Amino acid sequence: MQACLATWFGVGHLRPAPGTWASALAIVMGLILHRLGHFPALALATAATFALGLWAVAGWTAGMAEKDRSEIVVDEVAGQWLALCFPSAGFWLMGLPADRFPWPGWVAAFVFFRLFDIWKPWLVGRADRRADAAGVMLDDFWAGLFAGTATMIAAGISHGLM
Repeated sequence: MQACLATWFGVGHLRPAPGTWASALAIVMGLILHRLGHFPALALATAATFALGLWAVAGWTAGMAEKDRSEIVVDEVAGQWLALCFPSAGFWLMGLPADRFPWPGWVAAFVFFRLFDIWKPWLVGRADRRADAAGVMLDDFWAGLFAGTATMIAAGISHGLM
């Protein structure tokens, strides 16, 4: 069960770039969650996936020298959903119906998340250098937080100029 969750039901075995595949799938799943229960459903799923990811990665990699294996992508799912929570919350607070999630919001969340996850600036890189399961999950948490913030800044700039 832990391996299944850690690889997000086998998505982590897709090549090349399993993290990008997982992020793309997370966008699709996140849009479905948003449609079914708006921001609260996405936020709850994000928190649950992060917690389950800590458990799954710690259990599956116990005894392994390399904790941050390329097939582990539950961290990308949780981080991508965190980035997606920012525009989802904005739409929810604006009173948009759950069946609306304009494309710039989810595209920006995806692009910024992949950027911060690959670039690994500041806290993202610091968490990535940890040699434990928490580090595996935390680097994507920070990348998701930075990506969500960047998405909202980009939205503010875009809407301020329009």
